[in-house]
Amino acid sequence: MAHYNWLYQTRDITFQIKEWLDMGKLLNLDAYKEFYGIDDIDNFLDVNNKVCRDLMCPANKDADEPGATYVGGNEHAVVTPESFKKVYKAVQEASIAQQFGFRGEGKIPLTWYAPILEMQTAASPSIVMFWCLTQGAITVLQEFGTKQQQDLFLPKMIAGDWCGTMGLTEPGAGSEVGAVQSKAFPTDTPGKYKLTGTKCFITSGDHDLAENIIHLMLAKTPGAKEGTAGISLFLVPKFWVNEDGSLGAWNDVTTMNIEHKLGIHGSSTCTLSMGENNNCYGWMVGGKEVVDGRGVGMRQMFAFMNEERLNTGLFSLGCIGAAYYAALDYTKVRVQSKHSTNPKGPSVRIIEHEDVRRMLLFQKSIMEACRALIFKSYLYRDLSMDAATPEERAYYDDMFAINNPICKAYASDMARRTTEEAIQCHGGYGFMEEYAGAELYRDVVIYGIWEGTNFIQAQDFTGRKFTMNDGAPFKKWVAEIDEFVASKKTDEFAAEFAMMADAMVAFKSIVDMNAAWTTGDRQMKQLFATRTLHSAARVYCGMLLLDQAILAAAKLKELGDDHFDANFYKGKIASARFYIMNHVTDIFGFEKSMKSGDRSSIDIPEASFM
Repeated sequence: MAHYNWLYQTRDITFQIKEWLDMGKLLNLDAYKEFYGIDDIDNFLDVNNKVCRDLMCPANKDADEPGATYVGGNEHAVVTPESFKKVYKAVQEASIAQQFGFRGEGKIPLTWYAPILEMQTAASPSIVMFWCLTQGAITVLQEFGTKQQQDLFLPKMIAGDWCGTMGLTEPGAGSEVGAVQSKAFPTDTPGKYKLTGTKCFITSGDHDLAENIIHLMLAKTPGAKEGTAGISLFLVPKFWVNEDGSLGAWNDVTTMNIEHKLGIHGSSTCTLSMGENNNCYGWMVGGKEVVDGRGVGMRQMFAFMNEERLNTGLFSLGCIGAAYYAALDYTKVRVQSKHSTNPKGPSVRIIEHEDVRRMLLFQKSIMEACRALIFKSYLYRDLSMDAATPEERAYYDDMFAINNPICKAYASDMARRTTEEAIQCHGGYGFMEEYAGAELYRDVVIYGIWEGTNFIQAQDFTGRKFTMNDGAPFKKWVAEIDEFVASKKTDEFAAEFAMMADAMVAFKSIVDMNAAWTTGDRQMKQLFATRTLHSAARVYCGMLLLDQAILAAAKLKELGDDHFDANFYKGKIASARFYIMNHVTDIFGFEKSMKSGDRSSIDIPEASFM
């Protein structure tokens, strides 16, 4: 596709980070107070904006075509365009990549990583993959690795000299992780194993941007239990790492090919084979041997997965934003057709047409809703690690856990809808590859699939998240929305609060139906899991946007209509109103459908799908 211009705006980002979120609560904690103040985020945003504008966005043309290219061999079986190398060097030098995953003294809040990654994805959805997977691998090693493993691998990975991946999926094992066939055999060296097996769909599985790639591979040892209980996790470097940190020989991890995908062509999605020459070795993460056939690999893998599911929400948000700003820019200059109020007058810019304005406000409100949801969840993630008391850390960890599948599934589902609307705003030109929407529409499809399909997220939400700790955290999550609706009500937003109150009645009815199905008709619970998650997303995001609207209204009253920021705050109010009156209302249809008890998709004979 043709290079698209960098149009991204940061005013709502700074509003959410600096005006709305309680960043003081985080930055006053011991982990941060000696290192950062609230205005330090501006430096990160400024540097990131320049990298996105000057390097990443121009490089996105290469990301879509030719993209990453498979050439074979053991050194660098995949090569990337030269523009990628300039980007990779720039983000490493600016410390705006996987460095945010570092959790030691002087660490940067993950909440600040949220807008960084959002903007980077908007500039090039493919290129960000080369450091995001490394961040997840860093998280696993920091939480579970032995000191020796941490000392050997982390400095190079944090610096960007080495990258990381997660080797989960196999040809016969995707969402059913317990079906993995990769094997790990102990050697005479404790903790060191010989590995065999094939992994597919491995993002950033091979490339030429770093001197080594550290694969985290799921495998089973001899005598391991069936299913997920028997899985262990192994550090399997592309090139062996000697005890002094130097690189040794190629480690018999063969890149068989890269996938030819619908989108994100610049991201190297590889099939990897371990042990083709019977010479692939790895280290068990954490060094804990399998006891009674039980491994701890799933727990370790989920530390990676939870990071990447939240990041996937950000990837989706970045594409939502890029598509929206492209549509907004186009509608301001494209002249077409008469206005409805003056059919004999001159043709007008299409932003003046009612349905175009509806599509634009739909995109804007979804962008701001997803941003609020995801930024809030990143703050919960930070506080779950750094809050002052164990009780506080446990509370924020619970809230993060509940929000995480919503961030991933809702944002990625809405990315498809909003990019489609952005294309519609362009009319026929939206279907042309020289405009941004076409590529973005192809790129966003993957976000609903990887890191657990969105149905898997819905199952997790209506299963584990509803019931963890006997259901107490989820009840608290629901109660906080109720409390907001009851206590924050204002005359200015009386209609919006009334709609939210009605929506909460419908949502609690949906929750009750799920509870009944858990012990009754479990097929119905599965059938409506996605709609349950979407119902939760709508009431939660409605609360967040309404909270922002109250703040914006107060700011507007304080500053007056003549202030340069007045239109921004008016836009915040309009977004909240539109979202609640046009999107939250979907919940009533969900509830009615669920109450109907319709089983047609379950009961239809398979032969009738014709």
